[in-house]
Amino acid sequence: MKIGDWEINAWVAAMFRLDGGAMFGVVPRSLWSRVAPPDDANRISMAMRALVVQGHDQTIVVDAGAGTGYGEKLENIYGFDSILPPAAGLEKLGIAPGDVTDVVITHLHFDHGGGAAVPAGDGWALAFPNAVHHVQRTQWEHALDPNPRDRASYFPDRIKLLESSGALALHDGEWTLAPGFDLHVCNGHTPGQQLPRVSGDGESIFYCGDLIPTSAHLPTPYVMSYDLNPVLAMEEKDRILERASRERWILFFEHDPDVAACRVDFDGKRFTPGERVAI
Repeated sequence: MKIGDWEINAWVAAMFRLDGGAMFGVVPRSLWSRVAPPDDANRISMAMRALVVQGHDQTIVVDAGAGTGYGEKLENIYGFDSILPPAAGLEKLGIAPGDVTDVVITHLHFDHGGGAAVPAGDGWALAFPNAVHHVQRTQWEHALDPNPRDRASYFPDRIKLLESSGALALHDGEWTLAPGFDLHVCNGHTPGQQLPRVSGDGESIFYCGDLIPTSAHLPTPYVMSYDLNPVLAMEEKDRILERASRERWILFFEHDPDVAACRVDFDGKRFTPGERVAI
């Protein structure tokens, strides 16, 4: 896909499963199970979908999935399947890990930032050895001292590698990486979640991250129990969707197992998935 000066591709870093009730919060199972059928353990199928954006002499990776090195127990808990580590995902696109100039980590939960590190002997190495890794300062500080509710989502050994390797760039609020590559900040899911919008020639694609993890999460009350501030998450989601509907943005879903991207429609009452877009 081409948007303005940018060439955009994607790969699925892995498939995994999370509890359906947790993914849809207060929405009854009788409703969410129609759009996300659960398995016998009440888990729904989800993707870890990474974006690769090239232009302006930059090769940018947005999130990189969970990566590898979790051990049998965690792999069984999360139902990891079809794992495609960053090197393999990039190889399919004709890109070497060393070619990546920037890694934008939306937030440091393991299924978004874990793939930035790869096992190396008894420790970890950067998956993208020459890249600057961009994180919001509020997210970085929270990840180093999480609360009991979301502590299990962070893996400190991988996170601290970014700083000890001299590869970390911290940002305060909304910022621009390059012309047509803008970062929006949302705080309802976790402090300092930064979500890229790539634009040019009147077109935009918005990386939804965990603000709108799947196309099934477009309705306002469909927010996750994982959100630290669900009311704020709903308000942030509606602001983005109102603009996306009005300006006909393409929404890119990191976790949707079937729909990589689509436009969004609004019928005066609710937002719904519109035309699907191939990436």
